[in-house]
Amino acid sequence: MRIGIVVHGPNIIDSGYALKLIDLIKGYGDVKARLGGTMGRTAVIDASLENVIDISRKLVPSDSLKIFHDDGVDVIFLLNYGKSNVTGQVFGYKVYNHYVDKIDEDDIPVIQIERPGEADGSVIAWNNDLGLAEELSEELNLSIVTPGEIYENHIKQDDAGVNQRIVHGVGPGENIMVNSVIIGKTNSDKLTLIARDNHIVDIVGGELKPHGVEKLGEVDLDSAIIKTGLLRHAKVTPRVISQDKPDAFKVTFLDHAGEDVYGFRDSSLVITVGDDTTLISSDILYRFDIPVIGITDGDLDRVVEDGFKVKNSIIFELESGFDDIVGQDIKRLMFDGKHESCDYASIDEVKVKIEEIIKNIKCKYKINYIN
Repeated sequence: MRIGIVVHGPNIIDSGYALKLIDLIKGYGDVKARLGGTMGRTAVIDASLENVIDISRKLVPSDSLKIFHDDGVDVIFLLNYGKSNVTGQVFGYKVYNHYVDKIDEDDIPVIQIERPGEADGSVIAWNNDLGLAEELSEELNLSIVTPGEIYENHIKQDDAGVNQRIVHGVGPGENIMVNSVIIGKTNSDKLTLIARDNHIVDIVGGELKPHGVEKLGEVDLDSAIIKTGLLRHAKVTPRVISQDKPDAFKVTFLDHAGEDVYGFRDSSLVITVGDDTTLISSDILYRFDIPVIGITDGDLDRVVEDGFKVKNSIIFELESGFDDIVGQDIKRLMFDGKHESCDYASIDEVKVKIEEIIKNIKCKYKINYIN
């Protein structure tokens, strides 16, 4: 039997269950595993699992499922470790339905293993092959949950309005991230996002962050990737991968946390704009020994437990609201509107140029050096 396994997010990897489940499923046939999600890639690197879980492409989970479908495997597994049984089951429902929209025939069994090792963990057979799902549920001591139960308990209420989306399993004081952009913070354990003309206009159970909503722009709530709280909960020791440095000093510009930071691993230096973008990107780039120059304004919504930065990185902290303004000028004046440049010879030369840009705007700032 040919088996495809889609591993989603860092928690299933950090818990050790991704590898345990892959080894278990190998007993049923020939296994190939691939990942979905940026933070999960970091977890794979830290766990030295690149030869077990394919992280070569940045894919949403439904696209990873489709690749295995197109390869003609006999069964596909989705491994996830949600913040709660509700968030995990709703996640699976949305992933499976996005996947079905992308294929012609839904003839390959899709089985989700959710929160293994937890009392509320479950196995979900999304289309068929309940026999294999029941066998695994007994072996893993997990309950069987049906798609019908998930729809009735958690999804059906979403049908009430096309411009609202209920987010399950939240807690007060958590960041709300839509397509990798922080757009607000929860103040309740119930959260609903409301959109008009594909723009988020209100939150029930939270407070909007206007700057974040502006940066997000137009969004389809039905297909948006929404997360709350920390992206990665585990305390980890980051693994640094040694790699050859480029011959030329290559500087890359990054202005959105949703961009594929892993595509910048051949850079000598990355300029990041925004507090959260700097936090997430520098943490990933630490694994490749790439320093950053961060353009921030102190408006930080922490989305990872620890944010690692390479020695010699530099963080500019500007007056509130000036990070995007300075970022736009950096992109225009230093990169000619593009995303990379080899016009600079060192991080010090780049720093001097950025200081000139900030001084021309007449913005107060301070510099933090990472030693």
